[in-house]
Amino acid sequence: MAKLTKDEFISALKEMTILEVKELVDAMKEEFGVDPSAVAVAAAPAQGAAEEGPSTKTVVLKSAGGNKIAVIKIIKEITGLGLVEAKALADNGGNIKENVPAEEAKSIADQLTEAGAEVELA
Repeated sequence: MAKLTKDEFISALKEMTILEVKELVDAMKEEFGVDPSAVAVAAAPAQGAAEEGPSTKTVVLKSAGGNKIAVIKIIKEITGLGLVEAKALADNGGNIKENVPAEEAKSIADQLTEAGAEVELA
């Protein structure tokens, strides 16, 4: 198998859904015993983050809670995912939206929280 260049790999990632990227990360954890998301989080401060805190946030779903149907509807609306992908995200948790302005991330988190989900801003 030919080795992918960094640009080819990034191009392939851009074509993946959030669920496919999550599955890739999980497979990398299993294969190499390393959490690639931990490396990305550790590398972020080295890029000169402002002292006030990051201007962008990632909305992470920890749990869909008791009203999963409402949470799935909100995930579909926010991400544009199909029903199956939104349900999988609600079932498994994970990043709902990445690198969004802090105010938008808070708004998304509030919507999900009102529906009964457990959400974290990273």
